[in-house]
Amino acid sequence: MKNFILPILILLSICGYAQQQFAPVNPNASPEVRQLLSYIYSIKGKQIISGQHTYPHYPNRHLDSVKAITGKQPALFGSDFIWSGTRDRGQEIVNEAIKRYKEGSIICLMWHQGRPTDNPPYGWKESVQAKLTDEQWNELVTPHTELNKRWLKQIDQVAVWLKQLQDAKVPVLWRPYHEMNGVWFWWGNKRGENGISKLWRMMYDRYTNYHKLNNLIWVWGANGPRDLPEDEAYAYKYFYPGARYVDILGTDIYNADYEQKDYNELLALAKGKPIALTEVGELPKPIILKYQPQWVWFMVWSEWLWTHNPRSLVKEIYTRPETINLGDKKQ
Repeated sequence: MKNFILPILILLSICGYAQQQFAPVNPNASPEVRQLLSYIYSIKGKQIISGQHTYPHYPNRHLDSVKAITGKQPALFGSDFIWSGTRDRGQEIVNEAIKRYKEGSIICLMWHQGRPTDNPPYGWKESVQAKLTDEQWNELVTPHTELNKRWLKQIDQVAVWLKQLQDAKVPVLWRPYHEMNGVWFWWGNKRGENGISKLWRMMYDRYTNYHKLNNLIWVWGANGPRDLPEDEAYAYKYFYPGARYVDILGTDIYNADYEQKDYNELLALAKGKPIALTEVGELPKPIILKYQPQWVWFMVWSEWLWTHNPRSLVKEIYTRPETINLGDKKQ
C-alpha cells in the first residue's frame, strides 16, 4: 500500500505546485488579472505575444508603423509614466490605455521615475540617469525619512493613475525599476538586501496593501547580462526581489544579444514563472525563438522598429503562426 500511496502524494504535490504558479503574487488580484495571467501561462512554450512601446506624446506613431510594415497590429501596447517635459501626461496615458484595452490590447506600463531628490519635471540625464549616493540610498529605503517621504509622494501620484485603470477594470503588466542590474539609472546597480530588492518590495507593499491596487501583474524586467568575467556581479540573481513579489520575469535585449546561457539563467531563476522579452531593439530571429521558446511576449522599443530591424524581419516575426497579434483568436 505504501508503494502505491507515495507516487500519488508526489503527483498531488506536483499538481499543487503547478497550480500555485498560476496564482498572482497579490492574493487579492482582480478577476481580470487572474484571467490575463492564466492566459499568459497557457501560451508558455507555444506562442509569443507581439508588443510595441509607444511614447506618451504620440501614441499612434509606432503602432501605425507596425501596421504599415506587416499589415498587423501588436497585441501588447506599452507606454511610460516618465515625466520629463513641462507637464505630467499621466492622465493621457490612462485614457489611451483604457481605449487600447477596449480595442483588445494587453496593457504594459513602465516608469522612468525621476530621482527622488529632484523636483519635476525630471530631466533625463539630470535626474533619471543621475546617481544617488550610498547615504542617500539608505535614507530612501528607511521609512519616515525625508527622502523616503519624497519617494512616497512620487509613487502615490502614479498610484492615482493606476487606480483609474483599476476602476476601469484594466489589468496592467506593471514594470517598474527596469534594467536594475545596469548602471545607467539612479536605481541601478544596487545589490544586496538593502538594494533595489528592498525598494521593489516597498513599492509592492505600498501599492498592494496601502493603495489596494489589485489590477497589477508585477513584471521584473532586468537588462541582459554582459559577458566580461567581472560583469558576473550584474547577474540576474543579485537583483531579484523574490518569487513572492514577482509574477513574470523579463529581460531587455538590444543588438541581437540573445545568448542561450542568459535565457537559461533567467528560466532557472523564474522556477516556472513566465519569462518575457520586456524590451527589445533588434527582434529575435526565428532561429532564436526556436531555441528559446519560453518567451511569452516581446516589446520592441519605439523607433528601433525601423532603425535597427529590416522590414523583412519585422514582417517575418509578425506573420509567424506562433505570434499572437491584436485580434488573433485566443486559445
